Amino acid sequence: MTLQTTAPGALANKVPAAVLSFWIIKILSTTVGETGADYLAVNAGLGTAITGGITAALLAGALVAQLRSTRFVPWLYWLCVVLLSVAGTQITDALTDRMGVSLYISTAVFGVLLALLFTAWYRRERTLSITTINTGRRERFYWAAILLTFALGTAAGDLATEELALGFRVGVLAFGALIAIIYAARRNGANPVLTFWLAYILTRPLGASLGDLLSQSTEYGGIGWGAVNTSIVFLLAIAALVAFVSRTPATVRAN
Repeated sequence: MTLQTTAPGALANKVPAAVLSFWIIKILSTTVGETGADYLAVNAGLGTAITGGITAALLAGALVAQLRSTRFVPWLYWLCVVLLSVAGTQITDALTDRMGVSLYISTAVFGVLLALLFTAWYRRERTLSITTINTGRRERFYWAAILLTFALGTAAGDLATEELALGFRVGVLAFGALIAIIYAARRNGANPVLTFWLAYILTRPLGASLGDLLSQSTEYGGIGWGAVNTSIVFLLAIAALVAFVSRTPATVRAN
């Protein structure tokens, strides 16, 4: 996968560098996606339909603002990520809970859809690197891929922790170990673009397993914080980190 740093009508890159703060906020965002969707649909009593409508409206507004922006705005970027995390969770949950679609099938379908999107993106742009999200078309490809990674990660995480009965604790350890292996491969010369996207996909089930572990009652194998407390703690952590990186000069790393 080649890097292409310029394109007709190119803007400044609109995706943050994949440094440590990026991955921490990403995992926190995926956890909020899991607990936030559960809170709105169940604890707040809104139900899946109303929750989906609210999320869709907020997401549409955030994405329009993000796409119209000519530069990277940290709070707006991460707002889109959090809302896409909630949306991805809702899509998978709707297929599983309301339509009865097997997690094996949804995991496979989302995997194929993501592969097709990556193929179309690469054929059009000749790169999948997040260091070159500097045109409107590339950014649209990017956000579509992000949504699919969340839906795929949710399905794969639920498949592992529920269908395969690994449980939340084992899920956290298993997905964390896989990410560690990918990191080690990257450090030893593996393709940076491939390893980035593999790790990005796996942070979703890691974050979901972590969210379930913290929020679910001890009766179901969790710690018992509840969806409200878990969501608040992680949202505050995200806000603090986003505020920090907003005041830190941007760094560039090839991905």
